[in-house]
Amino acid sequence: MPGVPDAGATNSAPMKIALFSLLTAVASLSLPAHADIVVPDDLGNEMRLAVPARRIVALAPHLAENLYAAGAGDHLVGTVEYSDFPPAAKAVPRIGNHARIDLEAVAALKPDVVLVWESGNNKAQVERLRGLGLRVFVTQPGSLADIPGEIERLGRLAGTEAIARAAGEALRQRLARLQAANAAKPVVRTFYQIWRAPLTTVGGLQIISDAIRLCGGENVFGHLTQMAPTVTVESVLVADPEAIVATGMGDARPDWLSDWDAWPRLTAVRRGNLFHINPDLMQRHTARLLDGTEQLCARLDTARSRRPAR
Repeated sequence: MPGVPDAGATNSAPMKIALFSLLTAVASLSLPAHADIVVPDDLGNEMRLAVPARRIVALAPHLAENLYAAGAGDHLVGTVEYSDFPPAAKAVPRIGNHARIDLEAVAALKPDVVLVWESGNNKAQVERLRGLGLRVFVTQPGSLADIPGEIERLGRLAGTEAIARAAGEALRQRLARLQAANAAKPVVRTFYQIWRAPLTTVGGLQIISDAIRLCGGENVFGHLTQMAPTVTVESVLVADPEAIVATGMGDARPDWLSDWDAWPRLTAVRRGNLFHINPDLMQRHTARLLDGTEQLCARLDTARSRRPAR
């Protein structure tokens, strides 16, 4: 009858709405949920990526090395001078050194992410990279325990999380063994010498100081807050370290380590505790720093063995 609502039409609208809602819910269950990759850097900034980074530039040798450790070396499209480990890193195009970067060369590589070393890279240039619209991820490991986490974060950025997680866990286990082996050993006052002129050491916040502490050592300049402070010969003589550990430029013992023989009253000289370790094992924030730490602990054990009998 005219003006009388049809019963079927009255029921069909709610039914259609309910059916549409059900189909939408089912479809949502069958589709993967979309979530950005979110990784915090060491400045507390979150990097968000819709997909894993496939083109990465590393502005320090240790960052390139850690990227390989995270299983993402194939994504490294640019790095700096002295990026020589693993050997595959030698073939990656160079875009400058840790202090001065060719900004145009970086931009031309169209990286998804630029990895930056907070205390080692030129801050003004890093800001210019940001000004070019590039994504910058800043790292600054302050302790040996930070290295596994850095490798894992790089793996999350690059989509190689499983490999990075395995590498990080292996490092944590090795670090725990080192800590247990060197716990409660007598303290060895230690001067760590990076270079002769200027006479350069490490401050208390530097990761090498953490390695010295793990080995039962005490950095005689640990009270300094700079990462790589310059000091005087007189201040070393006043500190009178029991051991001097020098690095230099490679496997060869630096000639200048023998300069300390001019001060025979220095405890380290008097007891023959002038030691050398390859800088690549001590001054790169990578898994190999644990190799260097093992050598450092052995050197400090030698210093303990040379103490006069009481």
